[in-house]
Amino acid sequence: MDALYPRLLVRDFAAAVAFYQAVMRDLHGVEPVKVIPEATYANWDVDGQAGLVLFGRAAVSAAVGTSGLPESAVAQDAAMLVMRVDDVEAAAACLTGHGARLVAPPQDRPAWGPNLRTAHLRDPEGTLIELQSY
Repeated sequence: MDALYPRLLVRDFAAAVAFYQAVMRDLHGVEPVKVIPEATYANWDVDGQAGLVLFGRAAVSAAVGTSGLPESAVAQDAAMLVMRVDDVEAAAACLTGHGARLVAPPQDRPAWGPNLRTAHLRDPEGTLIELQSY
């Protein structure tokens, strides 16, 4: 049973699918379970469990009655996608190679946890991604 999984609500579905398809393939060796452009829905499983879902922001906005509100968010991030990887530098290079923008380079974070190393990037939608190893 998939108890928890990240669902990113995206504006540009095609660009988000292209980015995450390449990233999930390169980092985790998985392909999407399904990509349904007309429903703006895509999902990837990792080890038989839901790993990532993309869903069109407009569809969710219509469903929850927020279509008339401004699309832009407040200045601070409200969500972050975290990916555990073996090699933060290699994973950061992979993501930037697929169009992500590096916002905090790979570095040790001893105040956050023993042996924790992170890098922070933004995907083409601007979603904050943390790559971490420990």
